[in-house]
Amino acid sequence: MNDLELLTTEFENYFQHFEKQNYLVSKSSVGWQIDHSLKVIINIVSVLKNSNPDDYKYNFNLKRSIVYFRKKIPRGVGKAPKSVRTFDEITLGDLQTQFEVAKKTNKDLENLDPKSNFRHPVFGRLNLKQTRFFLIIHTKHHLKIIEDILE
Repeated sequence: MNDLELLTTEFENYFQHFEKQNYLVSKSSVGWQIDHSLKVIINIVSVLKNSNPDDYKYNFNLKRSIVYFRKKIPRGVGKAPKSVRTFDEITLGDLQTQFEVAKKTNKDLENLDPKSNFRHPVFGRLNLKQTRFFLIIHTKHHLKIIEDILE
């Protein structure tokens, strides 16, 4: 099991707390954090699978370099795109379904071309390796928020 798969399985530990909130930490509930993170994994891997490897060309990006070096996304700076946000009520069933899809989706990363790519709104075009690293940092970011909500 790779790092992203291990991190993804951690969300299952928090399903029972999906309705909990702590406004001192985040306006969003534990369920929203899980839902968002799973949507990010599922959507980004889908984009990678459908990408054209010839579209990838390395470009230096200072913000990406800082985040990747620190291995940490600063809180409260970014805003999730609409495609990875839920505006409806989040149910336990929805989370469990997405969780199963995300687990399968993570396995798809193993067979992709190294130049598979996706365009991040802040970090620019990322290849497979850069995207994996982003997904790990992003998942850890939301797991930490969940831990802080539950403290």
